[in-house]
Amino acid sequence: MSIPVVWVALIVGLVCLLGTSLGAASVLFCKNLGKKWVSALLAFAGGIMLASSFFSLILPALEFCGGVMWKEVVFVVLGFLAGAMFIVLTNICFDKKFAARTGEKNQRRRTMMIVSSITLHNIPEGMAIGVAVGGAIAAGSVVLLVAAVVLAIGIAIQNVPEGASVALSLRCEGISPRKSFWAGVASGVVEPIFAALASLLTMLVAGVLPIFLAFSAGAMMLVAITELIPESLEDSKLLSVIFLALGFTLMALLDIIL
Repeated sequence: MSIPVVWVALIVGLVCLLGTSLGAASVLFCKNLGKKWVSALLAFAGGIMLASSFFSLILPALEFCGGVMWKEVVFVVLGFLAGAMFIVLTNICFDKKFAARTGEKNQRRRTMMIVSSITLHNIPEGMAIGVAVGGAIAAGSVVLLVAAVVLAIGIAIQNVPEGASVALSLRCEGISPRKSFWAGVASGVVEPIFAALASLLTMLVAGVLPIFLAFSAGAMMLVAITELIPESLEDSKLLSVIFLALGFTLMALLDIIL
């Protein structure tokens, strides 16, 4: 308990990054992907992101509101809508930037949407860990600190399929396995960073954490609905629907169990 709180939060946050990295490493074993399996993997990633939006973000945001109705409405609803609008505005910016290059526009936009939405999703998770660690250190409670570590382990396990969804989605866009892997890892780097920052600002961050959670949920859900799922259904609908259901079920089970 004598270690500075920021270092404790950083170390605990690195546990989450490890889970993301392990998931992203799956792309290194995927060499040649047929068009049918590209669609299936995009659908799988879409299912993971839909489940994460609800079980990992919206439900925790409601819990952080403490059952206060006005907080649930203002923080969660408006935060969710703000996240969705962020993706809409980002789409508009990319459409303007790549308007003359249709193929590049579609690939770059989809790639950016996937990476940014997962990264946004990881920020409030890191903040939640920081709040837990900061509260434990402030209270001088080893029990609360152990609970924060257990929380980090649970998030790390959830991050495995999320890291895989980022890396595999990028691989489906024609990006090399090595670059896809590092992009997947990079999406999780924000967790230890924001865990450290949140641990220093425990009380302040705890108040706005529901907004960040809801914002990330809105962004992630819109990317899954507008980018991944429609793209996956263009070639093999039956296989894509099966993988969409598998991705959603896997992520939902992990969130419920952990």
